[in-house]
Amino acid sequence: MARYDTIGRDYARRRRPDPRIASAVMSALGGARSVVNVGAGTGSYEPEDCAVVAVEPSALMIAQRPAGVAPAVLASAERLPFSDGSFEAALAILTVHHWADRRAGLEEMRRVARDQVVILTWDPAHPGFWLTRDYFPDLIEFDRRIFPALSELEAILGRVEVSAVPVPHDCADGFLGAYWRRPAAYLDDAVRGGISTFARIGHVSTRLEHLRRDLEGGSWAAKNAELLGLEELDVGYRLVVSRRAA
Repeated sequence: MARYDTIGRDYARRRRPDPRIASAVMSALGGARSVVNVGAGTGSYEPEDCAVVAVEPSALMIAQRPAGVAPAVLASAERLPFSDGSFEAALAILTVHHWADRRAGLEEMRRVARDQVVILTWDPAHPGFWLTRDYFPDLIEFDRRIFPALSELEAILGRVEVSAVPVPHDCADGFLGAYWRRPAAYLDDAVRGGISTFARIGHVSTRLEHLRRDLEGGSWAAKNAELLGLEELDVGYRLVVSRRAA
């Protein structure tokens, strides 16, 4: 619960909602009039046209929420302080992998949502991209241990709809895969500071120097030339929607 009290000090500036991803999230919410945003952080991707309550375990993250956004409750996903069916929808954006007890948190989301549960996550079955393939293979192995398999989500939530969320080349958000066409960004300490997994692996300086040399010498561009003309790329992010049976 305290992890983001350490690594989230500049989170609000680096992790801003991308409008294209936001559009996919809003579509998945399907016009819900009340939403609980679990593991809400600084408030990215919270809908503005309905009643929202945010749940966040880090006081530092709550303090970075902009003025005028939804009220936030200091609590954890595993023990949501709401009665059954309090909201039409429950939302969780790139947060389930941080929960101490995923099953408990997911069951709590299902309990408080009268209709849909909407989760943005990363699929650990995805092969990753050049950053994790050529420079940080330990990073993807770590993420594969902490992100839930899609089958796990379905086993807990019931039947789910899964859709890919391609990442735009100029993505405004700063999660791990956001800079797939802007490789120099990963050399920036502030950029990496907004990506939680970098704080949980060691010995990054040698790999970063390797990336720097490849960028300066042109070998990165030669090896990844096919990416330079793409507007978006599937790097494994998925929207998972569970709807309560009528």
